[in-house]
Amino acid sequence: MQLSMWTYEGPPHIGAMRVATAMRGLHYVLHAPQGDTYADLLFTMIERAPTRPPVSYTSFQARDLGGDTAELFKDAVRVAYARFRPEAMLVGASCTAELLQDDPGGLARTLGLPVPVVGVELPAYQKKENWGAAETFYRLVRGFAAARVPPPGTVRARNAVPSCNILGPTALGFRHRDDLAEIRRLLARLGIEVRVVAPLGARPGDLARLGEADFNVVLYPEIAETAAGWLQRAFGQPCTKTVPIGVGATRDFIAEVAGLAGITDIASDIDEQCRLSWYARSVDSTYLTGKRVFIFADATHAIAAARVAADELGFRIVGLGTYSREQARAVREAAARHGVEALITDDYLEVEAAITAVQPELVLGTQMERHIAKRLGLACAVISAPAHVQDFPARTAPQMGFEGANVLFDAWVHPLMMGLEEHLLAMFRDDFEFGAAAAPSHLGAAVAAPVPAAPAWHEAATRELSKIPFFVRTKARRNAELYAIERGVGEVTVETLYEAKAHYAR
Repeated sequence: MQLSMWTYEGPPHIGAMRVATAMRGLHYVLHAPQGDTYADLLFTMIERAPTRPPVSYTSFQARDLGGDTAELFKDAVRVAYARFRPEAMLVGASCTAELLQDDPGGLARTLGLPVPVVGVELPAYQKKENWGAAETFYRLVRGFAAARVPPPGTVRARNAVPSCNILGPTALGFRHRDDLAEIRRLLARLGIEVRVVAPLGARPGDLARLGEADFNVVLYPEIAETAAGWLQRAFGQPCTKTVPIGVGATRDFIAEVAGLAGITDIASDIDEQCRLSWYARSVDSTYLTGKRVFIFADATHAIAAARVAADELGFRIVGLGTYSREQARAVREAAARHGVEALITDDYLEVEAAITAVQPELVLGTQMERHIAKRLGLACAVISAPAHVQDFPARTAPQMGFEGANVLFDAWVHPLMMGLEEHLLAMFRDDFEFGAAAAPSHLGAAVAAPVPAAPAWHEAATRELSKIPFFVRTKARRNAELYAIERGVGEVTVETLYEAKAHYAR
């Protein structure tokens, strides 16, 4: 375990908290010392959840280590059940309590509680947050759905109305709530019924019904891939492989879902709300074409962002990486397609060094990359967790589906436009109409400062001026004339033009 000022992922018990907090009727008892009890901070301050997370702690102290910490844990489980009366309980240990080897799952089962108890063993010194969420979700799915697994050889019958489950969205996930709403609308337009969404909003009993759907939609492989794989083996349910981020991926997702559902008639206007493609064609190429972009995020969003950036916005990928080591192979394959070497690391200092080395014009990353880009003066947009409170907006701002593509365009292109605007303001800051003594432009020329008579131009200087790009030519002409007037020069020559350029460049 590496100590760091910043970290991309917390320990695996934070992933278990994300699953427990996303669900209803589930309570998580965490064997943890004082200091590991910061779930309230994560979920109520960053995500701004309206309720406290359903997590209780043993909160043992140093003086308790000489006593029976196992009994302390069992007391905490009894109190949590009596107080909250959940439909099921999840038990585990934090990274510090793991060293005590008290076996929370085994201890909880000895209590004879009248509700199911699922224990999760999360090796905090080998694994991290996303793995912890995936393992917790898998254990819950298997614990509640296993009783309904059909006998081997059973032929699966298709439902009269095509149906699916949506797997992966959790609490504290980057735009998971909004992505879910967008994907539900998309599936409804295709005529597909959503049976269960899990973990977000699901109850333990809902997990028992997962096998009833025809197939599973995996929105976030980091969280749901393991559980979806078990459901496919146990119930014969296929699952989607395409993550619908961007226009192309969303169209691929629709085709994949339609194939799994047996749908052949897809509305021709299903993408009517999508504006990214038209916007990208309409924007001046100065803003988009060939812009160098560096991407670092969780694997799902990094791979998707690279496709959108290169294929739909005309950017050039100069860096692609992830902190999700479990999905490193997929990111390496994506990086190879874009002609760059993948950066697989959970050290933000390595990421900063890589960004500094390539000096991109746009950084797409996490909250950490936002800070790095700000220090380096680069345009940036956050595309993945870990994120700050500002990335959990009150408005709906999905990343997935056609509306998500619109959000991506705004979030990625506007920083580039603002960056160009700031560059132009800096370039023209010495112009007389931008000076501190200049009159407000809306008052007209009557109150504007008088402009000195311009000196004559030598023919050679005029030819040299014409070689300067048109969008700065007027500025260069004014600077040269002002320079000549201040020095009493009656004619602008080539030498005067370049002397003025050197003077104002300082």
